[in-house]
Amino acid sequence: MTEDVRGKSMAETALAGEMRDRIIADPEVILSDSDLMKALVAANERAMGTNIVDLRGVAMERLEARLERLEDTHRSVIAAAYENLSGTNQIHRAVLEMLEPADFEGFLKNLTTGVAEILRVDSMRLVLETLQSEDDPALTRLGDVLCVAEPGFVHEYMGGGRGPARDVVLRQALPQAEALHGERVDWIRSEALMRLDLGPGRLPGMLVMGSEDPHQFKPSQGTDLLAFFAGVFERAMRRWLD
Repeated sequence: MTEDVRGKSMAETALAGEMRDRIIADPEVILSDSDLMKALVAANERAMGTNIVDLRGVAMERLEARLERLEDTHRSVIAAAYENLSGTNQIHRAVLEMLEPADFEGFLKNLTTGVAEILRVDSMRLVLETLQSEDDPALTRLGDVLCVAEPGFVHEYMGGGRGPARDVVLRQALPQAEALHGERVDWIRSEALMRLDLGPGRLPGMLVMGSEDPHQFKPSQGTDLLAFFAGVFERAMRRWLD
């Protein structure tokens, strides 16, 4: 039995010597392993006893906590940048699709098909303030995309006097949105409203996107890309109206 113990002790000594030689030859193996470093620090603290404060250990813990926060921030920044790039590409593809039709009727109807599919929205309507009758044949043909309203409707629907006027509004859909979203109104939960300047002497318009997802359009989201899309759309509309 003594020989077994002695043999085991010699084997452990040989293994320890081998590990020591490997560590001396390549110390980065330990330094790059955070779990191993934590185990060594913990063993060192136990060896010093409970009455000794290891300032180096405290400093390392704080540095590790700070590093974890920095890594989390780094991941968040990368995710936000990727999301912004993806959104930019989506808007660019939607603009190219919007400018593809060669006639005005095709330009408007394409909003509810190709453009809406690219933007992944469930409803898209163009609101024009006008004194013209809703029974006009031209308006009837475009009823799926075009909605006419009395002067002042756009300002009132986008917020009216309940705060400063904004060109882009993101919010939960209002109960009285049936005139805008039509038969889809029971499923629309959030909407994006974009004010349109159609040129001197013309009443304003509004482009409305609706989604069944209540979180697709929220007030906390950025509006730069939608403002860009609305700017391209209103310039195209001016050319058609001219």
